[in-house]
Parts: sequence; structure tokens; C-alpha cells
Amino acid sequence: MSARVGVIGGGQLARMMIPPAIVMGIDIHVLAETADSSARLAATTVGDYLDAETVMSFAKEVDVITFDHEHVPVEILNRLVDSGVAVRPGPQALQSAQDKSVMRSRLAELSLPIPRWALAATESDVEEFIAQGDSPAIIAKTPRGGYDGKGVRVATTGADVSDWLATGPVLLEEKIPFQREVAQLVARRPSGEIVAWPLVETRQRNGVCAEVLAPAPEAQQLSLHAREIAFAIAQGLDVTGVLAVEMFVTTDGGLLVNELAMRPHNSGHIFTELSETSQFEQHLRAVLDLPLGSADLMASAGVMVNIFGGVQAHKISEALSTSASLKVHDYGKAARPGRKAGHVSITGDDHAELLSLAQKAVALCATDGLALDHA
Repeated sequence: MSARVGVIGGGQLARMMIPPAIVMGIDIHVLAETADSSARLAATTVGDYLDAETVMSFAKEVDVITFDHEHVPVEILNRLVDSGVAVRPGPQALQSAQDKSVMRSRLAELSLPIPRWALAATESDVEEFIAQGDSPAIIAKTPRGGYDGKGVRVATTGADVSDWLATGPVLLEEKIPFQREVAQLVARRPSGEIVAWPLVETRQRNGVCAEVLAPAPEAQQLSLHAREIAFAIAQGLDVTGVLAVEMFVTTDGGLLVNELAMRPHNSGHIFTELSETSQFEQHLRAVLDLPLGSADLMASAGVMVNIFGGVQAHKISEALSTSASLKVHDYGKAARPGRKAGHVSITGDDHAELLSLAQKAVALCATDGLALDHA
């Protein structure tokens, strides 16, 4: 009998786990929110991941539970564990991905580099935090639920976040002047083996990742430090599966941890074509406690550009004609302005040339044009 992996969440990350699962002989089951979800090809259950009975019933079909997102309530995750279900990553690790204030506390305990931060309950708390810093502006975040630029604001007074404060505490962080943003992806299995991919550079548009360059250009000195940070987080938080650590490169060349994701991540899509082992295969290997695959690169450079809005299926062939090494990934989603609907990846030798070709391909097949406000 083949290993049975249950993925909670029917988005594009679950969808992209399907091909390596087939190749590896893994029986993949998906708990999808809707029948037309991105991962509908493996959706054995359609239901609400917030409903404990739905999740418990789904778990009976599989040997291990993993995730397309981090939003399953910890109470349900603990119930799964108490019933003997293997949940990877586990509830204690996932809390740091679900709640940014928990994440900041845990990283501080591990003595890892993070921005100055505080949890504010009142407008006066916000004013005090601003007064303690060197800048008149700070970053305010909702501790839960924010992603792709949502739940994040620049604030200069407590009144700027009064609406958020009315519903609960707000996470405050100093506004970091930085050179660029990078991400370090690693995978860890329960036995403790860890494998890291090369550091990548991520480029944002309107707070959303639009482009990824791998390996990160001119980052040799940063790479070792970034890997050490990611290893410390994976071990310190007992993460199982793929971990993405998003970081700022500060103006003095240092690193500060910004966000964590405990699952395959947008910044790692390029490794499907660039690495010997994709992040999706590696995640499946890790949660099943199988030997991890090689993260060696099969070309010297790679670029990923997100497709926003929707993918024009009739234009994919034209986009593919841009380069023989270019691939178009369609997430099977209905078009919606600003939505991540797919991505283009390309491998070769020169980042600038690859980026130009990828941008050309995206401009051909994306309903939103090249990218978010690319011009």
C-alpha cells in the first residue's frame, strides 16, 4: 500500500504537490474548500477546514497530515495529534506561522535577528513605540490572517490603526531601511536531516512578491548567514517539511527575519525547474520522513515571475515560444484582478536576460499584463 498524504487546503501549493506525488507513488488526498479549487484533481474531500469533524474525518483517510496554508485552528490540530494522527509541521511549530506575535516572541527567544517590535493594545501604546524609535513611521500588522501585503500598514500615529485596535492587539515593528529582500528555503524531516536550497532574491510589487531571482545575485557572504538562521529556526521551532524564511538585507549588509512560512512557498517555485529536487517533492519526502533529495542546481541561474489576474490559456503557446527553457504554470483559477493565477519560470546563465524573457512571456499570457504596476 502506498503512503497516503493528506493536504489541508486546495490551493496552488497542493496542486503542485500532485505531480511529484504521482512520480513517487504517493497517494495524495486534498481537503479542498470548494469543488473547483486549484487542487481539484486530488480533492477527495470538499469541506470547511475550520470544522473539526470535517478535518477529523478527512484525517482517517491518510497516514500524515500537511498543509497548503497555515490557517487550521490550533485546537483542531491538537485534537488530531491527541487522536494519534501525524501532523507535519506540528501545532507548536505552526503557531509561529499563524500568529506573527508568537513568531516574534519565539525568534527573540532563539536570539535571532529581528526588527524591534511590540504588541500594542491601545493608541497610546502605538504612540509610545513610535517615540522610542528613530523614524516617524512604523509598520503595523494584524497578528493573524495577513498575507501578500494584506494586514500591513505604515503608521505614524495611533489613530492610523484605531480600527484594528478595536478588534484586538496590533503587532508593531520598526520600519527597516533595507537594500533588498531575500528568502531562504530549507526542508527538515522528523529525524532531523535538513537540506537547504540556495538563497533567492525576491522582488515585490505593492507588497506582493512579483519576481524571484535564484541564486540571489551577489549574495555569497549573505548565503551562509541566511542558511544558519533558517537552520536555527527549523530546529528551534521543530519544523517538519519546507520552511521559507523571508528576510530583509539591511543597509549595512545584515539580515533581519521578516516572515515565516511552514510549507512550500512562492519564493521556491523556481526550484521546480532549477533544482534536482523541487520544494514540492522535498516537502512530501520530509513529512513522510523519507531521505531528502539533492538541492543542487541544474543551471547556473533561474528566474520566476508571477502571473497576476488570470492566465489566458490561448496565449500560453505564444508565451512558451519565448524560450525553450521557459515553463508556464497555470494554477487553474478563475481570473480576478491582482490574484496570483500562475507563474513563469526560466533557467539559464544570466539573470538579466532570463528576467527579460520571463517578463515578455508573462506580458503575453497574463490578464493583468506584465505584473503589478511593473512600469
